[in-house]
Amino acid sequence: MLIETETTPNPATLKFLPGRTVMPSGTRDFADPEDAEASPLAQALFDLGDVTGVFFGSDFVSVTAAPGVDWPGLKPDVLAILLDHFAGDMPLFRAGSAGDIAVPADSGDFGDNPEDADIVAQIRDLIETRVRPAVANDGGDIVYRGFSEGKVYLQMQGACSGCPSSSATLKNGIEQLLKYYVPEVTEVRAV
Repeated sequence: MLIETETTPNPATLKFLPGRTVMPSGTRDFADPEDAEASPLAQALFDLGDVTGVFFGSDFVSVTAAPGVDWPGLKPDVLAILLDHFAGDMPLFRAGSAGDIAVPADSGDFGDNPEDADIVAQIRDLIETRVRPAVANDGGDIVYRGFSEGKVYLQMQGACSGCPSSSATLKNGIEQLLKYYVPEVTEVRAV
């Protein structure tokens, strides 16, 4: 089995492509070892000690190294864990109750007004069709969190979280796109 590796705009994060489906639907972000307890794979990566973030996409795993960690030294260990996991067809998540599964809310965090339903639908469509596929190519994801008084609230995940260029992407890319197609949008903010 060959696992390809790609760099991301975030120098602390590498994207690993195992050549198979990782998440059949959705994504999952593990921001700390406590979150990772739901997944044997994420937990094994955090157990390396030099990992500060793990993100599962549809066909990739993004891993974020701690500040000051040298990727050439960490990469073989990450590859070994991923290879063992995928070659052994191990489960991505531990068996458990529905209470053990974290599913982030996709709206309401910032009080979507029912009167803005058409605007919100346009924003969501643009995020799903134009923004998320591009961001997934860089090993991350962006999740809609709300629209209020002209402001769109988005959560950066995976390689996007903590990326030095994420604020430029948010302001110069996503904000301009949303403003162009949805004139009611005045600003885009990360949460």
